[in-house]
Amino acid sequence: MANTTELSTRLRAALKGPVSGLGDLGLTSALRTVRAEDIAEASRELSNPEILAVFNWLDNERAADLLGLLNDEATRYVVENAPSARVTDMLDRMPMDDAADVIQEASPEKAEELLQSLAKTAPDDAEEIRDLLSYPERSAGRLMTDAFVRLRADMSVNEAFAFVREADEEVETLSDLYITETVGQDREILIGVISLRELVRAGARRKDPNVKIRDFMITDIISVSTDTDQEECSRLIAKYDFMALPVLERNGDFVGIVTVDDIIDVLVEEGTEDVLALGAVTPTEKPYLSNSILDLFKQRFGWLLLLFVAESFTGFVLRNYSKEVEKVVALSFFVPLLIGSGGNAGAQAVTTITRALALGEVQFRDILKVIWRETRTGLVLGAALGLVGFVRVLFWGNGANLALVIGLSQLVVIVWAVTVGAGLPMIFKRMGLDPAVMSAPFITTLVDATGLVFYFTIAHLILPELR
Repeated sequence: MANTTELSTRLRAALKGPVSGLGDLGLTSALRTVRAEDIAEASRELSNPEILAVFNWLDNERAADLLGLLNDEATRYVVENAPSARVTDMLDRMPMDDAADVIQEASPEKAEELLQSLAKTAPDDAEEIRDLLSYPERSAGRLMTDAFVRLRADMSVNEAFAFVREADEEVETLSDLYITETVGQDREILIGVISLRELVRAGARRKDPNVKIRDFMITDIISVSTDTDQEECSRLIAKYDFMALPVLERNGDFVGIVTVDDIIDVLVEEGTEDVLALGAVTPTEKPYLSNSILDLFKQRFGWLLLLFVAESFTGFVLRNYSKEVEKVVALSFFVPLLIGSGGNAGAQAVTTITRALALGEVQFRDILKVIWRETRTGLVLGAALGLVGFVRVLFWGNGANLALVIGLSQLVVIVWAVTVGAGLPMIFKRMGLDPAVMSAPFITTLVDATGLVFYFTIAHLILPELR
């Protein structure tokens, strides 16, 4: 494994050399025996023109791997600016799901040009890429590949081994083997699955290499449809520890598999998006250091403006209760304490429920159960913090009435915060929106304003000078 920081420094230095001579020798030296994965990581610190120069210099095998590993912006630049013949050759060498991702980043005109060029040398590949692109983004259909081993149920163990040994080099995984059956002239259905490990053990355990696959294949198959969301695919692969997941068309035709390496990419992508959403930042494909100040501004300003407008409601509430604050100045001392603890409690609930939704631990049908559970949790947390607040105010000599106001307000605000923080992400999920959007900053802003209403209402009921 190469030191990517050192590699990017060496590449940048070599690229500053002359077009031929020292620059060429520097690139040759820097890239010799370096894996495409390490080059892709080092490229995060390079400009797009520098990445293109490295891509053009690499041998075909590593160039194809690199093209499938670059971030979207770099991929788009390379596809648009590299020689079309070279890009077409790379597409032919890549797994078709990766090739579809590359085509997706090209302009419509460039994509059509590349697909027509590919159709002349590899028509089946061009057609498969078009098929993959016909499925919705972030779906199992977009992720799948049809490069897998198909067996027949009437094969013996020996026949199956012989078939596996002759498998096409483009097959992405041999961990799972799929038993299919042809229906009609052009339909293929999945009737069973076995692992390569089970195939090895079956012949030895039964002492009969001619035992048929149908005798020990698994027929209770976990599969997804082509329009299943990629997050659901990730959840199933994680739940059942699969190396691959079969993908079926809605009519039951077996059309591909989603492999675990693609799911790892999905998990990284989805995790990044959720973390940024929880921090109220618009996700981006660019590495952090590749973002300009303007890029960072665009990612954050919209959210900050929205939160600024929402937070103005807090100021409206304070102005509305200004007379109460003038009568009992001490009320203002505890505003940060109350809205801070309420916002934090709400953020905890949002984060917990968003995670549970992502892992499939709860569904919308569980909303009442979740809200009731969080409400009880809020009662315990609020009572504990309310008692601390009561003692603290009483110890400072602000009087029992004000201490009671703070204690009760702490209880009510926290119960309200965790209840809202539990329910809103589930409602967002039901509406087809990202529950992570119900982020900690958003829920904090909401609880700030509503918490103040509870606070001053309780103060009105308890403090005699406000009646």
